Amino acid sequence: MTHIIAGVEIPDTAAIAEATGLLRETTGPLLFHHSRRVFLFGSLHARKLGLRPDPELLYLSAMFHDTGLLTPFSDKEQRFELDGADHARRFLLDRGFPASAADVVWTAIALHTTPGIPGRMGPETAATNYGVLTDAIGWNLDGLDGGQVDDILAAHPRGAFKKAFLQAFFDGLKDRPDTTYGTVNADVLEHFLPGFRRGSMVERVTDAPWPS
Repeated sequence: MTHIIAGVEIPDTAAIAEATGLLRETTGPLLFHHSRRVFLFGSLHARKLGLRPDPELLYLSAMFHDTGLLTPFSDKEQRFELDGADHARRFLLDRGFPASAADVVWTAIALHTTPGIPGRMGPETAATNYGVLTDAIGWNLDGLDGGQVDDILAAHPRGAFKKAFLQAFFDGLKDRPDTTYGTVNADVLEHFLPGFRRGSMVERVTDAPWPS
């Protein structure tokens, strides 16, 4: 049965149904609703900008984009974005998606917190980033139809999102602080983690093992 929210059709495929069930069970309401809103907001922005992302790949990108914040992490200590991207790639390949599709989703997730770059890349990467920015910081919220925004929030309410979202970020980053170097994630640890001090590019250059 077709499911439409705010004029956006939720893709009806076996992978979508499985991913939705998996994320509903493993992420909890906060990240589940956030991820669905990211898909919906990203879809609306893509429509306004004339982008044509593959709906299934955009949905999977949105649903997996924050899974790297959750345990178990990868064996290798790495940025949470890469954990989520790796989880998603494995999900797609295990279900018979071509490597090219898995790469699209991997890139969208890996870059979703990177300022300035996603909008210059493929439509799935751009739309995922736009959806994240809208739900997290209200980017271009005033450019969306108010009725559609209300429909999205009715289906996927925010609740006390700001506080809970920052807490989820902190919980997912506090045990691997070195992975936040050079990213917006360091902002979260600097605010919440006593004694944390972000690394500096200036320090890395001046402390490099070169005489000059």
